[in-house]
Parts: sequence; structure tokens; C-alpha cells
Amino acid sequence: MKKLFLSIVFAASLFKASADEGMWLPMLLGQQVYNDMVKRGLKLTKDQLYSINKSSIKDAIIIFGGGCTGEIVSNQGLIFTNHHCGYNAIASASSVEHNYLRDGFYAYNKDQEIKSQLTVQFLDKIVDVTKEVEAGVKGLSWADRVKKLPDVYKEITDKVLDKENGLSGRIYSMFKDNQYIMYVYKTYRDIRLVGAPPESVGKFGGDTDNWEWPRHTGDFSIFRVYATKDGKPAEYSKDNVPLTPKHFLPVSLKGFKDGDYAMIYGYPGSTNRYETSYGIKLKNEIENPSLVALRDMRLKYMHEQMIKDPAVKLKLASDYAGIANYWKFFDGETKQLTKFKTFEQKQQYEQNFAKWAKGKPEYENLMNEYEKNYAAWTPYSKHRQYLREGVLGSPLAAFASSLMALEAAMVKQGATAADIKKATDAADAARKNYIEAADRPSDEKILAAVAMAFYNDIEKDQHPIGFYEKLKSAYGALNDETTYKKWAKDVFDNTMILSDSKWNAFIANPDANALQGDAAFDFASSFVKNYNTKYAPLYTAFTTKNSELGHSYMKGIMEMNPAAVNKMYPDANFSMRVSYGNVKSYDPRDAVHYDYITTSKGILEKYVPGDYEFDLPAKQIELLKKKDFGQYADKTRKDLVVAFITTNDITGGNSGSPVMDAYGNLIGLAFDGNYEALSHKIAFDKDLNRTICVDVRYVLWCVDKLGGASNLINELKLVR
Repeated sequence: MKKLFLSIVFAASLFKASADEGMWLPMLLGQQVYNDMVKRGLKLTKDQLYSINKSSIKDAIIIFGGGCTGEIVSNQGLIFTNHHCGYNAIASASSVEHNYLRDGFYAYNKDQEIKSQLTVQFLDKIVDVTKEVEAGVKGLSWADRVKKLPDVYKEITDKVLDKENGLSGRIYSMFKDNQYIMYVYKTYRDIRLVGAPPESVGKFGGDTDNWEWPRHTGDFSIFRVYATKDGKPAEYSKDNVPLTPKHFLPVSLKGFKDGDYAMIYGYPGSTNRYETSYGIKLKNEIENPSLVALRDMRLKYMHEQMIKDPAVKLKLASDYAGIANYWKFFDGETKQLTKFKTFEQKQQYEQNFAKWAKGKPEYENLMNEYEKNYAAWTPYSKHRQYLREGVLGSPLAAFASSLMALEAAMVKQGATAADIKKATDAADAARKNYIEAADRPSDEKILAAVAMAFYNDIEKDQHPIGFYEKLKSAYGALNDETTYKKWAKDVFDNTMILSDSKWNAFIANPDANALQGDAAFDFASSFVKNYNTKYAPLYTAFTTKNSELGHSYMKGIMEMNPAAVNKMYPDANFSMRVSYGNVKSYDPRDAVHYDYITTSKGILEKYVPGDYEFDLPAKQIELLKKKDFGQYADKTRKDLVVAFITTNDITGGNSGSPVMDAYGNLIGLAFDGNYEALSHKIAFDKDLNRTICVDVRYVLWCVDKLGGASNLINELKLVR
């Protein structure tokens, strides 16, 4: 009896949110969680946090673009988000002559604001639809349930669809398919660039400082949402006007101290806090090391070209930033999971779960089933990573593989001329976009390197039949780097994809044999077809079985410890969440203490004139040396605070999220996590986890003092 009691206590400690852990659904905070927020310092009511009928904080929080968070900060639809969230829009608006990415940009009146291709989504309401979903899949096997779910979702979301008013529903699975929640969004499509600091400010520290504290990065950009005169979403039009929002966040100049309450709203992308030891083993031993090595290879060749030519840097900047960000993350994740023995902790919990599950038919074989499922897939896991991050990490190969849709249209029995024309038109349009973004020198090296890496690192019996044999016959030894360099050069020299004359002739007279004979297409399609035919079905079976097991495992965890259920939260899935904690310093290792803020003093200490990562505009250096901080100086430090850290629980997708004080005033923008806690997707560390935020006073200083855009400052509701 004592042993079982200890098992249940261990379950509670492992799966119940503790300290500042938790990404909570604002509608379902529960009295216990809300009371904890109040104890930590919150001064707002539940209705002020989330309400359908009245204005609340949730009305100021938006999905920005496809994967970030933003917040409305004025009654004229002004948006604050991160620089890296607006990066692609800033780069797209730039040219070599008007390089807003390099030099920064501010609109001093609304006529100067720049059209973008971005959308933003406001949350209208949240509805629990578990009963409706379960009724729609009742009695089905798990595989059939997975197939049926999209139709069930559509039937439910169709009831809230209102295209005229931009409303649509999206259903999220919570607690591994044990609960279903529908979020109803209103989407706006006229979003304009208003301001951005120079890249040297917005990315200060570059890859060296990424995921690190102390940090001195001005990671912000500013946009505005426009609507029709009656407030409805619409495509870009000169007749549109700035949106009058339901709610916007006041901006605080008051500052804060170590220990003050901090709250973050946003759209965290994904976590897997209920992952098994089997998943962690696969991640640590195969998935992460493969991804890190392949991205390191790609970044090396891209960087070589970017530092040579500003035009190439501008062209590759957005892709490079995205690749680099999670290259470092997954490297750190593996190290932290290993350091904190997360695998061993999960194993211990699973052993206790298995003891509890004895005699319970629904649960007693779960761990054995997990073990068998991972054993069946693990031999092919590296292959999948080397295809996605290696072979298709070459932009040429990635585009060539997309032409498989055109090939399918041409060889399909009964295909009409209209079908083929539609496919060729789509391929032609896609090629134009590819050509604009292509950089041959870096990609040629990437292509050679990934082809060789696949040959060396993937089991020979998993290679596409015939490809390497042809390569050896034409170019020589397969363990020789020169072989792959010669081959890659010939691919780039001869592919019709890079020749306007060859491509135009092909489009005028599309022929499957001509496409299949193209060297780039032959390479990409050989690997993709090999995977799709042999290994994709295995991966589908693996993930389907894992989701079925996860559903039962999660249900069992809740039954094993019902007292902890009210303090459990669903994994992040890009649905709106709120987290709470405190501004807080920390001690990452023996004899090292990290302060809770960084200041302009640190900027000047890091500044290296002309450096790729640590250069800054001359005007900024001049202003900082003169201590010209204006109203944005911290009264206690007598300095300009640049960034700060909190104990909040966030993850990717929270980029750009507002960090608020106890009264709901904006004090900063979340933009990163710290290296010591990069295991946070799997396991939250209550002692070391920190969210890195740019101080809103530094944002305003950059806008006003550095950018001269006092018009934007005047638009805000400042709290002093």
C-alpha cells in the first residue's frame, strides 16, 4: 500500500503544474488557477482576462501572420510584435536601394505605411465541442476515427463560418484527444508595415546570443490592421481605415522590480509535456542530432555567401534566420534533456504507472505497446530526417520535388489537356518565386553535401534503387567529396529549372519523359518516391498508433490521480493561452548570478563596429553614450533597460506576446527562452526556466529617439 501511495505522489509531482509552469486556456482557468494568479499579484477580475460579452485582454491579442503573436496597443489598430515575426514582411518590402531590413523603417504618417501579405486573427470566442466531436466518431476504430475527424470538424465549424465578417472556427485537440475546443477567429487581411528598427538593433547579437541571457536585442516591429469603414475585414484598399479594436493594451513607463508579477498571453506553438521515455530516447539519439548536423551544414554554406554580398544576404535572410533558430534550439534541447535526466524520470514514472495499471485491461499493456511501436519505427527515423532536413534542405531539390504534382497530372490515365495546363501554370508560377529566392553558389554546395551525407549515414538498403549506382558510374567513388561536387555542378548547369529557354520550351510542350530525365527532378523525385512508397506508410502507422496510445495514457494519468486534474493543462497547440509568473533573476550554475534586467551599458560593452552580429547604428551609439534616454529611463537604475526575464512558461508561437503587469499594462514583448531550460517543450524546469523579453521602454526609445517617430508614441496610452 505504501509503495502504491508513493507512485501516485510521484505522478502528481511529474504531471501537475508546479511553480510557474502552465499554459492555461483563458476560458478554463478554474478558480484554483485564478486564485493562484491573484496570490502572485494579479489585480484583474476573471472577466477582465477573458469575456465574450465585454471587452477583455483577449480582444487585444492576435495571431500575427502564420506563427507568431501580436498585441493591439492603440485605438487605431497599432500592432506590436517581434522583429523576427515581421522579418519576412520587412525583407519583402525592401530592395537594395531601399533596404528597410538593414536601415530600419518608420512611417511618419499613415500614407507612408507599406502594404504586406500578412493576416492577423482576433479570437472571438472559445467553445467546448467535446460532446459533438465524440458523437461524430462514436464506435469507430482509432484509424477510422483519425480519418473521420476532419469531416466532423468541418461539420461543426461550418456552423460558425461567416465569410462576410471574416469569422471561422478551428478545433483543437486537448489532452491528447480527450477534450476538443473550438476557437472562433475573425481574420483581417489588410496589414501594413509601420515601423521596424535597423536589423542590427532587431537582431543584435545574432546567432551568438540566440537563446542566451544576458540579451540586448531590440526584437520588435510595428504594424497596423486596417478594415472597411464599418469595421469589417477586407483585402487591401486605399479606402480602408485603421481598425478600432474592442480592446488595446496601455503601455507602462513605470518599470518593475525583481519579483513583480508578470503575465503573458499568446499562441504557444507546441509542447509535448506528456511525452514518454521512448519518445525522448528517439529524440535524443536520432532526431535531434540528425537535424542539428544537417542544418549546421546548410547554414555554413548560406552564411559563406551572405557575408560576401548584401543582395544575397537580403535574399537569404529570412530562410537563414528560420533555419538557425531551431538549429540551436534542438542542440540545446538534447543537452538539457540529458543533463536533467528527463529520460530516466519518465522511465520511473512509467514503471509506477504500469504498477497502478495492473488488473486494469484498458491500461495494463500500454507501456508494452509503446515499446513495440517505437521499435518498429526507429530503424527508419534517421531516413525521414535526412530526407526532410537534408535532401529537401536544398532549395533546388525542394522545388524539383514539387514538380511531382505536374508529373502526376501528365501520366494520369484520362488526364485532359485542361488538367495538364492547370498543373503547368501552377508549376510555372511556383518557379518564378523559386528563381527570385535562389542562390546557386550556396545551394550547389548544399546539394553536394546532402547527397553525400545520405549515402554515408543512411543504411544502404534504404537508399533509392539505382541513384547512387548511376552516380558512381558517371562520376566515381561514392565516398569521395569530389564526386558529389562534380555531380552537383552538372545538375545546376543542366537542369531546365534554371534555364529560361529550356523551361519555356517544356511548358509550351509538357512531356513526362523530359521532366523525368531532368537531373534535378531525377534526384529529388528518386528520394521522395522511395520514402513515400516504403517508409511513409510506416510513419503513418507509427504516428496513428502513438496517438491512440497517447489518448489512453493521458486518460489513465487523469484516473490515477484525479486530485491533480484541476492543476493540469493541455499541451500547447497554437491556441490562445495565458501564463503567469514573476520578473526574476536566477543562478544558472555555481558562482554565477544573472540579474533580471540588461541595460544600455551592456549594449556598449558588446558593440563591435562593423561586426556581422554586434554592430549598431552610429546614431544609437552616440545617444547611448550621451545617456539621452528621455522619459524611457529606468528611475532606479538611471539607465535605459533593454531586456528583462520572467519565470513565465512559453514556447515557439509566443514570439511577440505581450508581457503585462498585474493591471494588464504592457511592460515588454516576449521573444526568447534561455539556453539552460531548452528542454521546455518536454519538461519545464521550475528553477532555471526564463522567458527573455524586450522592455517596452527600449522599444519606445528606439521608435522615438532613434527613429524619430514621435507620431507613434503620441498614439499610445502611456501609464506613468
